Amino acid sequence: MTATISNLPSLYDPFTTEAKWQKFWEENQVYKADPNHSGEPYCVVIPPPNVTGSLHMGHAFESALIDVLVRYHRMQGRNTLWLPGTDHASIAVHTMLERQLKKEGKTRAELGREEFLERAWQWKAESGGTIVNQLRRLGVSVDWSRERFTLDEGLSKAVVEAFVSLYKEGLIYRGEYLVNWCPATQSAVSDVEVEKQEVNGNLWHFRYPLTDGSGYVEVATTRPETMLGDTGVAVNPNDDRYKHLIGKTLTLPIMQREIPIIGDELVDPTFGTGCVKVTPAHDPNDFEMGKRHNLPFINILNKDGTLNANAGEFQGQDRFVARKNVVSRLEADGVLVKIEDYKHTVPYSDRGKVPIEPLLSTQWFVKIRPMADRALEFLDQQNSPEFVPQRWTKVYRDWLVSLRDWCISRQLWWGHQIPAWYAVSETGGQITDTTPFVVAKSADEAWEKAKAQFGENVQLQQDPDVLDTWFSSGLWPFSTLGWPEQTPDLAKYYPTTTLVTGFDIIFFWVARMTMMAGHFTGKMPFHDVYIHGLVLDEKGQKMSKTKGNGIDPLLLIDKYGTDALRYTLVKEVAGAGQDIRLEYDRDKDESSSVQASRNFANKLWNAARFVMMNLDGQTPQQLGQPVASELSDRWILSRYHQVINQTTNYINNYGLGEAAKGIYEFIWGDFCDWYIELVKSRLQPGADPTSRRAAQQVLAYVLEGILKLLHPFMPHITEEIWQTLTQQPAESLQTLALQAYPQADANLIDPALEEQFDLLIGTIRTIRNLRAEADVKPGAKVKVNLQTDSPKEQQILTAGQSYIKDLAKVEALTFAEEQKSQTLAPSKSQWNWKTIGLVIVGLVFLRVGLAVAHTVNQIPFAGTFFEIVGLGYSIWFIARSILFAEAKLPEQLPAVLEAVPASEQTIAGVIGTVQVVIPLTGVVDIEALRAKLQKSISKVEAEAQSLRGRLSNPKFVDKAPTDVVQGAKDALAEAEKQAEILRLRLQTLL
Repeated sequence: MTATISNLPSLYDPFTTEAKWQKFWEENQVYKADPNHSGEPYCVVIPPPNVTGSLHMGHAFESALIDVLVRYHRMQGRNTLWLPGTDHASIAVHTMLERQLKKEGKTRAELGREEFLERAWQWKAESGGTIVNQLRRLGVSVDWSRERFTLDEGLSKAVVEAFVSLYKEGLIYRGEYLVNWCPATQSAVSDVEVEKQEVNGNLWHFRYPLTDGSGYVEVATTRPETMLGDTGVAVNPNDDRYKHLIGKTLTLPIMQREIPIIGDELVDPTFGTGCVKVTPAHDPNDFEMGKRHNLPFINILNKDGTLNANAGEFQGQDRFVARKNVVSRLEADGVLVKIEDYKHTVPYSDRGKVPIEPLLSTQWFVKIRPMADRALEFLDQQNSPEFVPQRWTKVYRDWLVSLRDWCISRQLWWGHQIPAWYAVSETGGQITDTTPFVVAKSADEAWEKAKAQFGENVQLQQDPDVLDTWFSSGLWPFSTLGWPEQTPDLAKYYPTTTLVTGFDIIFFWVARMTMMAGHFTGKMPFHDVYIHGLVLDEKGQKMSKTKGNGIDPLLLIDKYGTDALRYTLVKEVAGAGQDIRLEYDRDKDESSSVQASRNFANKLWNAARFVMMNLDGQTPQQLGQPVASELSDRWILSRYHQVINQTTNYINNYGLGEAAKGIYEFIWGDFCDWYIELVKSRLQPGADPTSRRAAQQVLAYVLEGILKLLHPFMPHITEEIWQTLTQQPAESLQTLALQAYPQADANLIDPALEEQFDLLIGTIRTIRNLRAEADVKPGAKVKVNLQTDSPKEQQILTAGQSYIKDLAKVEALTFAEEQKSQTLAPSKSQWNWKTIGLVIVGLVFLRVGLAVAHTVNQIPFAGTFFEIVGLGYSIWFIARSILFAEAKLPEQLPAVLEAVPASEQTIAGVIGTVQVVIPLTGVVDIEALRAKLQKSISKVEAEAQSLRGRLSNPKFVDKAPTDVVQGAKDALAEAEKQAEILRLRLQTLL
């Protein structure tokens, strides 16, 4: 499986490597979980993608996040299970098959249920695994031996058990209720499958005449065709305009049906005219008013969206065609008052993509409140499950509070057929709303129940409808582990540990699972719910099929490799739950951000090659624990263990993006750019053997640790390098995926040392930057003067001066503070003659002073005064001349360390409180450098002037696309910034 060290390829090939290890992991069942093994359980059930689907960027993002968590906890020694599977997606599969039949000129009814389902299973066998195979390409560490499908035998058994149990408890019932009906799929849809869209529509005003001929009321509606099913008109009982009309009747136009005027506080007096038409069979609010006031319920719609016989002359017309025709008829009858433009919200079917119709229908329902209230108890009393980020807790809670009974029946054939059998012999061989039924776990059990109730001659027919897909998905966390049987998997891995999912299915799925789990298991199905954000396109917009702005993850995998895409998606997360933006060039199908991750992989690969080429064929185990013999060894070990702490803390708190960034900075910066460069001289053949071995030990130790740290994020490349580094034999089943995750050693962490090394690295980086700014040739060595008033900084720089010289190509390094301190002390020869001379001069002045003082002393009162003055002056002169004479000496004395002459041309920079000065005389052509900078400044300023001209032109700003104008503004800002930098560089040369 592995190459020898000497044969490690010079270039990393992600495609060969990734395919190899994906095959190895799966064939050897590396990720197969065993409930009998020790270790605290860590279990994740995959959010099951639709079997009809194909991999999109959301799948890739979510799978990458989960895999980081699962691989990390597996390496932490936990008994880990990530269980994969897919959802049967009733509506999606049903729609797809009916579309195929339509192309063949056939219908579902003509084909029959049995043959239709045969086609569905055939399609599942041939194409249903597309999404699963694509997930395999992501290298997800799932236990494929436990793969589940919501229609497989075990899960179907769980669904029947749940339905029958809820029915026996009175929590499932069959009844007539107003449901959301999708005419496109001809099925009921749940509230969470309804998408609200704002549309530009109309508000039609009609006059409904009072039956007694005393006048009329004016109503307004956005759905005029539904007036054919009106059974009343409602006003607010507190509305003074209409309260006197309550109890009277109206004659419904067209239908000539007498309908009452009712008073109901639900009516908003400010909407329209304050009078609203009441259609109980086709509006949720009207449905409630109809029940309160005992109004008739008249259904005017067929299930395909056409009007039925109750619509009179409009029977058979499509609902939208009928809308136009009804308005025309009302206008002809003289009752149309006006038509207003009106922007309002219309509910659309998430699957059918057409406006839904509230439809009175006999369906199966779950009484949601007992189950929702149980889930609320867990949340309020135990904060279970715990949401990350915490803000989603309120969203989840609010949803549980507002839930209504759940319609779980769907008028489809693909799915879990409802386990209810109707005694059709009691209703003329047909299933009607009044046909009696029995609920059972099997046809045999149903037969026995029906015989006992209806006699030996009873004829049974199973309910043709299937259950809402979310019913089976709600059981997923425990049905996949064997429930209702008490299996070892269920005992070990349930409740699961973490659910990773998008915020958009908190209502669809998360709430369903918590309600079902609370009811059937008495536990919440998972401890944590990690809600991730969306992957936005290059413009920061949500990807959608409608916009056509999706980015194909497989295309990027084919171009850059799986690890590069995975790492990019995780690294871009700037906080739990945040959306990420993926850079993408649609013209070239390229991503600069994924390319950067591919470059990171190459960086790691090349660093690993260098390390292994310098280990003399030894593995980290053979080299043993590192013995840090030098400052740089202790620094990199401290940084490594610091990063271990940082990474584990981030991952444990779902800071996956921050963890990825930290590892990236350590590998690319500390290890590759600094430590490897620092030890190169110690690896040379002639280097000190003890120092060389210490460098090898540290290199091997840190490299292996890096591979373990990075493995959850980039599993393929790390596995390949680790296998080669540790020289695993071909027949070995050892894998990096099952190694222990690094543990930090507090004894090796030295924050003070890291702080000191930061100063050294900053100094080296500053010198390099100054060299680049001054166009110093790469191979040329320079003299550098470091100036600081801090003894601590001077000590650090002195201790690390060999590193500064090696990595910054410094020929001579001087320290201004050191120069000052040494030149303050004069040499012995200087002290001998200068001190003697000064003492003699001092004595002469003293003698003259005494003579003068003696003469003056004869004058009354003056003597004492001048004695004091003379004595003071003598003391001052001697002190000034002798004690502080060395302050003047540096001007005459030669410096111990060479100083930079004041007249010499230099370039300077600052790191912290250290000033870095590089003399340029003799190193670069100053005049040529000035000319080059002048030329660059002129070019950039000309570009900036051109951009200012474009942006000051109203025609360009007003007519050009927004992104083009913004691009010009960004380019101007960049040009101005470049000009400023260039001018500063030139200024240092003047």
